[in-house]
Amino acid sequence: MSKWYLGEGDHNDIVISTRIRFARNIAEYPFPVRLDNKSKIALNEKIRDAVADREKLKYIELKTLTRAEVVSLAERHIISPEFASNSDGRALLISENEDISIMLCEEDHIRLQVMKPGLALNEAYELADRIDSEINEKLEYAFDEKLGFLTQCPTNIGTGMRASVMLHLPALTGRGQMGTLATTVSKLGLTLRGAYGEGSLAMGDLYQLSNQVSLGISEKAAIDNLKTITLQLASQERSAREEMAKDIATEDSVFRAYGILKSARILNTNEFMNLISKVRFGAVTGMIKTDLKTINELMVSMQPATINAFVGRVLSADERDVERAKIVRERI
Repeated sequence: MSKWYLGEGDHNDIVISTRIRFARNIAEYPFPVRLDNKSKIALNEKIRDAVADREKLKYIELKTLTRAEVVSLAERHIISPEFASNSDGRALLISENEDISIMLCEEDHIRLQVMKPGLALNEAYELADRIDSEINEKLEYAFDEKLGFLTQCPTNIGTGMRASVMLHLPALTGRGQMGTLATTVSKLGLTLRGAYGEGSLAMGDLYQLSNQVSLGISEKAAIDNLKTITLQLASQERSAREEMAKDIATEDSVFRAYGILKSARILNTNEFMNLISKVRFGAVTGMIKTDLKTINELMVSMQPATINAFVGRVLSADERDVERAKIVRERI
């Protein structure tokens, strides 16, 4: 079965992916920070038994994976960087095509996430909501009639939901508009930041747009708000792309990037992401003929730990840069 990110979704010229994430805790247990490893493992197995078979999810104790495999999961947005930072008492439930993943005993007992290609907020929400209900049928969630779902971090109290889209915005970035846009959307209850979340850089002109508020707003209202702003940003990006595409300097930059990726013998992560962003811009504007699925897959699979996981050993930085260039030459 192919991975979810090889699919084609709505508005995929700009929207790389959609994610719905629920934070949940089981009523009879303290938050993970108050649990010892033995209690965490027992809780993880209880959650596994409530949902794994019905959804055909594979159960993985994080400590059984190599460091490269764990970091690769974070690079592919399957787990959070925080979850990857410590394997003690932590486990993961994951579907074969990786569109469903459940982090167990991260900040909360359950971090359920569903990912879909393109703009698919309603589709992702419906699947996440169904799985959420299946778990709740067997295990009682920590819930307050006034506050909603109870979570370790107060910012998640309420719906416990974070809805987000990953956006490729090279034209708006090139025009220096991202700072202004981030300020604007924050006034609308949204956060715009680097693709790997808080504090991360927007490598490859990739950004994560997500709802900031989970208390006092319904899940539907949060999703509708995110969808509206996403479509507005997409419209602005397309207009900026159309203007930039008329510039011979932009066209030259795209073809230079394409030429380097097709012939380079050494590519570090930052250079690769900068070049592949330009090539993706060229592909969606019709400048160059190349497969968008391949570009999207390379943006995920050419991250450092994912390359190590692919070759089955830890490469030095220099070896990894050579391997990345080799794979890109063969694929692009």
